[in-house]
Amino acid sequence: MVNPLLALLIGISLIALLWILFRPERGIVWVWKRALDTNQRVLIEDALKHLYDFEYKQIPCTLQSLSGALSIGGDRVAKLVQRLETMGLVQSHGQGLELTDEGRSYALKIIRLHRLWERYLADETGVPEMEWHARAEKQEHLLTISEGNALAAKMGNPRYDPHGDPIPTPSGELPPHRGISLRDLPKGEFAEIVHMEDEPETVYAQLIAQGLHPGMRVQMLEIDPDRIHLAVDGDEEIYLAPVIASNVTVVPLVEEEPAPEVSGIPLTELAPGEKGRVLRISKACRGMQRRRLMDLGVLPGTIISVEMKSTAGDPVAYGIRGATIALRKEQTDLIYVERIDETTGASE
Repeated sequence: MVNPLLALLIGISLIALLWILFRPERGIVWVWKRALDTNQRVLIEDALKHLYDFEYKQIPCTLQSLSGALSIGGDRVAKLVQRLETMGLVQSHGQGLELTDEGRSYALKIIRLHRLWERYLADETGVPEMEWHARAEKQEHLLTISEGNALAAKMGNPRYDPHGDPIPTPSGELPPHRGISLRDLPKGEFAEIVHMEDEPETVYAQLIAQGLHPGMRVQMLEIDPDRIHLAVDGDEEIYLAPVIASNVTVVPLVEEEPAPEVSGIPLTELAPGEKGRVLRISKACRGMQRRRLMDLGVLPGTIISVEMKSTAGDPVAYGIRGATIALRKEQTDLIYVERIDETTGASE
């Protein structure tokens, strides 16, 4: 004979298990299904972005290029393309793939959200530059269109992201691709950097390490198969491997124009006891870091004195507008000053 109490406990346990599994909205099965749907949507949106990027750059897109971009196998990418075709977002054209009008519109919405979020991270937060792209890759799938529009309005409807990529308008308008690869700039010519590709990360990191950024003026000094020799912002000289230079887009200048960031030395170069007058803060210093320096009084014309170095040499204590403030080398490298002659009080 079955023990009634045991049967009751088993029944209650089964009901509880079913509730945990199938509870509306919060059950394990529902959560699992939403996760699958989200993953599939992310894959679809990433595929559309890749297709649009190739279209914008006038590069043929194939199953192989899509497979590599999404890091998925051939069978899976083939099924994905079939689904995109069924949804009316993509169509096959010979050996290549093309976006339909609906697919292009969808792609531009995701691209807009991605670039708006990168602009937000650059201007409104202290997130390191190398993290902007990865964070935007996640956020673009979470923001709604209305949230993106509100964010754009808050930032004054910016036209370009911090890498120089144009931000699509709400209606999907986008200016045509402009500029040439830096490695194609003729010897002796001047140009302005208008875009820096942020993928792959290893290449982008090398560009950042060289202090390059959109808006910077460059001159091609020498080109050979192994390296490219540049003058940046009129005075500093750097070397880049051709493959690194390929990730930089420039617009040639008709004639040399005076660059706004040609004079001065980094604050870092002043020794203890020396003083300097601030000329500018580099354009590479953006967002919260730039605002913090300005709030501390680091403005053109401000006199800064080097008070004391720490034992390790970083940070260094500086006298700024009557206050002693510690700044790190990564900050003082971006502050340009003219050294003041203590005997005359004049700039050197």
